[in-house]
Amino acid sequence: MQRSQNIQQGERQMDYKMTGREESKANDLFFTCSLIDYIARKTKNRRVDVVDMLGRDNIQKIYELADVYHSDNLDAVSDSFIACADITPGSFDNVASARYAVPSHWDIGKVYKRLILGIAREKKTDVIDALMEAYHSFVSEKIDDYNSSFYYDAPQNILNSFLYGEIE
Repeated sequence: MQRSQNIQQGERQMDYKMTGREESKANDLFFTCSLIDYIARKTKNRRVDVVDMLGRDNIQKIYELADVYHSDNLDAVSDSFIACADITPGSFDNVASARYAVPSHWDIGKVYKRLILGIAREKKTDVIDALMEAYHSFVSEKIDDYNSSFYYDAPQNILNSFLYGEIE
Protein backbone atom coordinates (compact mmCIF):
# COMPACT_ATOMS: atom_id res chain seq x y z
CA MET A 1 0.00 0.00 0.00
CA GLN A 2 1.30 3.44 -0.88
CA ARG A 3 0.16 6.68 0.61
CA SER A 4 1.62 10.14 0.43
CA GLN A 5 1.81 12.67 3.19
CA ASN A 6 3.45 16.04 3.55
CA ILE A 7 5.73 16.59 6.49
CA GLN A 8 6.89 20.07 7.43
CA GLN A 9 10.64 20.24 8.17
CA GLY A 10 11.80 23.68 9.19
CA GLU A 11 11.14 25.98 6.26
CA ARG A 12 11.13 23.16 3.74
CA GLN A 13 8.13 21.05 2.72
CA MET A 14 8.99 17.49 1.72
CA ASP A 15 6.76 14.89 0.08
CA TYR A 16 7.13 11.43 1.63
CA LYS A 17 5.72 8.27 0.14
CA MET A 18 5.15 5.25 2.29
CA THR A 19 6.37 2.03 0.75
CA GLY A 20 6.51 -0.89 3.08
CA ARG A 21 7.44 -0.08 6.64
CA GLU A 22 9.11 3.31 6.23
CA GLU A 23 8.96 6.50 4.22
CA SER A 24 10.96 6.39 1.01
CA LYS A 25 13.10 9.39 2.02
CA ALA A 26 14.02 7.61 5.26
CA ASN A 27 15.17 4.67 3.14
CA ASP A 28 17.15 7.09 0.94
CA LEU A 29 18.85 8.43 4.06
CA PHE A 30 19.58 4.87 5.18
CA PHE A 31 21.30 4.18 1.84
CA THR A 32 23.23 7.48 2.03
CA CYS A 33 24.57 6.67 5.50
CA SER A 34 25.37 3.08 4.53
CA LEU A 35 27.30 4.29 1.47
CA ILE A 36 29.27 6.74 3.63
CA ASP A 37 30.20 3.87 5.93
CA TYR A 38 31.06 1.61 2.98
CA ILE A 39 33.35 4.26 1.49
CA ALA A 40 34.97 4.87 4.88
CA ARG A 41 35.73 1.17 5.32
CA LYS A 42 36.98 0.82 1.76
CA THR A 43 39.32 3.83 2.01
CA LYS A 44 40.17 3.39 5.71
CA ASN A 45 38.98 6.87 6.65
CA ARG A 46 36.94 8.14 9.56
CA ARG A 47 33.28 8.68 8.65
CA VAL A 48 33.49 12.42 9.33
CA ASP A 49 36.46 12.65 6.95
CA VAL A 50 34.49 10.88 4.21
CA VAL A 51 31.58 13.29 4.78
CA ASP A 52 33.97 16.25 4.52
CA MET A 53 35.69 14.89 1.39
CA LEU A 54 32.38 14.10 -0.30
CA GLY A 55 31.03 17.52 0.58
CA ARG A 56 27.48 18.69 0.95
CA ASP A 57 26.70 18.67 -2.80
CA ASN A 58 27.72 15.03 -3.33
CA ILE A 59 25.89 13.96 -0.18
CA GLN A 60 22.78 15.78 -1.37
CA LYS A 61 23.12 14.05 -4.75
CA ILE A 62 23.46 10.61 -3.13
CA TYR A 63 20.41 11.31 -0.96
CA GLU A 64 18.28 12.57 -3.85
CA LEU A 65 19.27 9.72 -6.19
CA ALA A 66 19.52 6.96 -3.59
CA ASP A 67 16.68 4.98 -5.14
CA VAL A 68 18.71 4.85 -8.39
CA TYR A 69 22.09 4.16 -6.75
CA HIS A 70 20.53 1.49 -4.56
CA SER A 71 19.84 -0.53 -7.71
CA ASP A 72 23.46 -0.31 -8.88
CA ASN A 73 26.49 -2.29 -7.78
CA LEU A 74 27.66 -0.83 -4.46
CA ASP A 75 31.35 -1.14 -5.41
CA ALA A 76 30.75 0.75 -8.65
CA VAL A 77 28.78 3.50 -6.89
CA SER A 78 31.39 3.85 -4.15
CA ASP A 79 34.27 3.86 -6.66
CA SER A 80 32.54 6.60 -8.61
CA PHE A 81 32.18 8.85 -5.56
CA ILE A 82 35.68 8.03 -4.31
CA ALA A 83 37.08 9.19 -7.67
CA CYS A 84 34.73 12.17 -7.99
CA ALA A 85 35.55 13.48 -4.51
CA ASP A 86 39.22 12.47 -4.75
CA ILE A 87 39.00 10.49 -1.51
CA THR A 88 42.48 9.33 -0.61
CA PRO A 89 43.32 6.25 1.45
CA GLY A 90 43.63 6.82 5.17
CA SER A 91 44.83 4.74 8.08
CA PHE A 92 41.69 4.49 10.23
CA ASP A 93 40.56 0.87 10.37
CA ASN A 94 37.95 0.28 13.04
CA VAL A 95 37.02 -3.02 11.39
CA ALA A 96 40.49 -4.53 11.83
CA SER A 97 40.77 -3.22 15.38
CA ALA A 98 37.42 -4.67 16.43
CA ARG A 99 37.71 -7.50 18.95
CA TYR A 100 34.11 -8.58 18.59
CA ALA A 101 31.59 -9.12 15.79
CA VAL A 102 31.71 -6.22 13.34
CA PRO A 103 28.43 -4.63 12.31
CA SER A 104 27.84 -4.34 8.57
CA HIS A 105 27.80 -1.03 6.76
CA TRP A 106 24.02 -1.54 6.53
CA ASP A 107 23.81 -1.92 10.33
CA ILE A 108 25.73 1.30 10.88
CA GLY A 109 23.73 3.06 8.17
CA LYS A 110 20.59 2.29 10.14
CA VAL A 111 22.10 3.68 13.35
CA TYR A 112 23.02 6.94 11.62
CA LYS A 113 19.66 7.14 9.81
CA ARG A 114 17.77 6.98 13.10
CA LEU A 115 20.08 9.53 14.71
CA ILE A 116 19.82 11.96 11.79
CA LEU A 117 16.03 11.71 11.58
CA GLY A 118 15.88 12.38 15.32
CA ILE A 119 18.15 15.41 15.01
CA ALA A 120 16.11 16.79 12.09
CA ARG A 121 12.89 16.29 14.05
CA GLU A 122 14.14 17.74 17.33
CA LYS A 123 15.97 20.70 15.81
CA LYS A 124 13.42 21.22 13.02
CA THR A 125 16.19 21.23 10.46
CA ASP A 126 16.89 19.85 7.01
CA VAL A 127 18.00 16.20 6.82
CA ILE A 128 21.34 17.08 5.18
CA ASP A 129 22.07 19.69 7.88
CA ALA A 130 21.24 17.06 10.50
CA LEU A 131 23.53 14.57 8.72
CA MET A 132 26.42 17.03 8.81
CA GLU A 133 25.82 17.66 12.53
CA ALA A 134 25.62 13.96 13.34
CA TYR A 135 28.87 13.02 11.62
CA HIS A 136 30.68 16.03 13.13
CA SER A 137 29.60 15.21 16.69
CA PHE A 138 31.30 13.25 19.46
CA VAL A 139 28.54 10.66 19.02
CA SER A 140 29.96 9.68 15.62
CA GLU A 141 33.25 8.65 17.25
CA LYS A 142 31.32 6.53 19.73
CA ILE A 143 29.25 4.84 17.01
CA ASP A 144 32.43 4.01 15.09
CA ASP A 145 34.02 2.29 18.10
CA TYR A 146 33.00 -1.32 17.49
CA ASN A 147 34.67 -2.40 20.74
CA SER A 148 32.02 -0.53 22.69
CA SER A 149 28.33 -1.25 22.92
CA PHE A 150 27.26 2.29 22.00
CA TYR A 151 26.37 1.65 18.35
CA TYR A 152 23.70 -0.88 19.32
CA ASP A 153 22.28 1.16 22.17
CA ALA A 154 18.63 2.21 21.95
CA PRO A 155 18.13 4.84 19.22
CA GLN A 156 16.62 7.30 21.72
CA ASN A 157 19.66 6.97 24.00
CA ILE A 158 22.00 7.72 21.08
CA LEU A 159 19.88 10.74 20.13
CA ASN A 160 19.78 11.94 23.76
CA SER A 161 23.57 11.64 23.94
CA PHE A 162 23.81 13.87 20.89
CA LEU A 163 21.23 16.38 22.14
CA TYR A 164 22.57 16.67 25.69
CA GLY A 165 26.28 16.27 24.92
CA GLU A 166 26.82 13.33 27.24
CA ILE A 167 26.43 9.58 27.30
CA GLU A 168 23.81 8.32 29.73
